[in-house]
Amino acid sequence: MIKEFVGIIIKEIPYGETSKIIHLYTSDGIIGIMCKGAKTLKSPFRATTLKFTYGKFNVYYKENKLSTLISVDIINPLKRIKNDIILLSYLNYLTELTEQVIKQASDILFTNYLNTILKIEEGLDPLIMCNILEIKYLDYLGVGLNLDSCSLCGTTKDIITIDGDIGGYICKNCYHNEFIVDKKTIELLRMYYYVDIKSISNLKISAKIRDEINNFLNIYYDRYTGLYLKSKNFLKKLL
Repeated sequence: MIKEFVGIIIKEIPYGETSKIIHLYTSDGIIGIMCKGAKTLKSPFRATTLKFTYGKFNVYYKENKLSTLISVDIINPLKRIKNDIILLSYLNYLTELTEQVIKQASDILFTNYLNTILKIEEGLDPLIMCNILEIKYLDYLGVGLNLDSCSLCGTTKDIITIDGDIGGYICKNCYHNEFIVDKKTIELLRMYYYVDIKSISNLKISAKIRDEINNFLNIYYDRYTGLYLKSKNFLKKLL
């Protein structure tokens, strides 16, 4: 059966001397595809089956088995990202993180991942876009944020700060010398969680608030997700 998939290549695996297998991430999940002769110099697949190729892939589809590639039409070459080591490092990290999240096919997961990449390609702040996706992924990792009340007593009143170690909002009565973040930082955490990524066209967020949110998420991820990603470590060294 011939099928067309819109997706992004997230992994290349050499197969023999001239071929390779790609893992294509789509709204249907990850699909394994055999690309015959893709490593040869004259192959039309040589340039179109590289990691992070985003396009339409026509394949001879075999459910629960390796499919076979027929053709590729590039949708967006992602030139801005691929020509910038920092942006490419963000893409590597977001892809590795996404692989930890996608245990089953999900239109929402794929759409959020894809739209985050496209917004970075458009020139939006990669750190902010990365943080937005990180917040949305927490539910799927089983450690979703409580964005409605104090993480210690449950009150919805007098929230004054957030803390990554404690796990979220802290109210006035539960406060014990934690760092006080800007009020906009608390508000934007909710916005990051609920915003439709595709609808974002402009990001006017101060460096102070951006960094407070990022620091909170770094601590929260380290403490509650149990993930250790090499791409995240490399990204931290670059920034």
